[in-house]
Amino acid sequence: MNIIKPRLSFSQIINMNVGFFGIQYSFGLQQSAINPIYDFLGASPDEIPLLNLAGPMTGLLIQPIIGAMSDKTWHPRWGRRKPYFLVGALLCSIALFIYPFSSSLWMAAGLLWILDAGNNTAMEPYRAFIADKLPAEQQATGFLSQSFFTGLGITLANISLFIFQKFIPGEHGSIPYWVFGSFFLGSVCSIGSVLWSMSKTPEIPPSPEELMIMEQHKGGIFAPFIEISEAIKDMPKVMWQLSLVYLFQWYALFCYWQNASKSIAQSVWHTSPMGDKQLYEEAVGWTGLVNGWYNIATFLSAFALVGLAKKYSPKLVHVICLLIAGIGLMLFPHIENKYLLFAPMTGFGVAWASMMGIPYLMVISEIPKERYGVYMGIINMMIVIPMIIQNLTFGYVLEHFLDNDSGKAITFAGIFLLIACGATMLMKSGKIEEGMGIPTSGGGH
Repeated sequence: MNIIKPRLSFSQIINMNVGFFGIQYSFGLQQSAINPIYDFLGASPDEIPLLNLAGPMTGLLIQPIIGAMSDKTWHPRWGRRKPYFLVGALLCSIALFIYPFSSSLWMAAGLLWILDAGNNTAMEPYRAFIADKLPAEQQATGFLSQSFFTGLGITLANISLFIFQKFIPGEHGSIPYWVFGSFFLGSVCSIGSVLWSMSKTPEIPPSPEELMIMEQHKGGIFAPFIEISEAIKDMPKVMWQLSLVYLFQWYALFCYWQNASKSIAQSVWHTSPMGDKQLYEEAVGWTGLVNGWYNIATFLSAFALVGLAKKYSPKLVHVICLLIAGIGLMLFPHIENKYLLFAPMTGFGVAWASMMGIPYLMVISEIPKERYGVYMGIINMMIVIPMIIQNLTFGYVLEHFLDNDSGKAITFAGIFLLIACGATMLMKSGKIEEGMGIPTSGGGH
């Protein structure tokens, strides 16, 4: 029996996604602050990719398992997805509070594993939460509102780095005090925003038939792994096509995040982490502002992409966005005026909004609703496997082919985004029907 889902008001959709803001604030700090902290602690450029292995590895191990578990979870008080939001947010808050006290590379890398474990535990069920809660015609608004909060959360994280640097002097060990301010604010945002969404949004109880199926398929400790393997075996063709797009897209994004501050330091301030520390700190602060700007572009454009995806198609929107972002990154390392960096980052921000919402619209109609959680976890596997490949290979590529040059690394990322654009053009994904929030079948099977 299909449960008829009531339409939600726009404010209700916003309330249910406020928690995504805190999760993405944490992710914003990972984009802009973690790698400079590694630099402050003495890491060499070719060590940075391996030190970032925590993110994709925890995503690979945690998100599909949490997705499969949440599909089979129901508690009359806590619901289906909410227990995972809460546990993940608590882990994030604790790790964010402790992180600036890192006194060595191993401590910073270890805390990143805990931080990413919490982030992934909270983030994965949020995708399924949209599919659970919203009727089909509102799902586009739901997914793109997550893009809005992605932009807003990461913007605040990045801008906080720039602002706190101006007002909080001094340092603890080798970590500047302004880093502490950003991480402490993130600790509060992480748990506070999730508690807001949990208090404002009740989950839809499963039907008696769904409860019976959940009881029959609990299956013990190995059940999530069996469910994941069966879901991969049954995976629709359009998801396999998306995995090729994600291979190049997410490899490229990690190259950008790991090298952005060093590239800006090199092209604008003509320094490096090993050079003038004060100038490099200025470059890190400006990188926070640049990354904050692209995330402003993200939340300003997120809802506009809903209309464009409905009028044309999710596929066409994503192709254009990746094209703009790829060209932008190829220009990025050649810009010597720090203010002109905002131009390519505007296009990158619009593309980031697309990356956070549009691919889900291309595949959601092919996914059975009782497997939303596990398939959202599998989509995340498609994100983190390219990141793992990048972490394991890019240090070698950077050292042996790109001369440990961060500018060349950004150019390399731009080329990979253009390849992802070409791969998107190969996908079979139709237009969104009038009145619907999901794409029609475009011959994906």
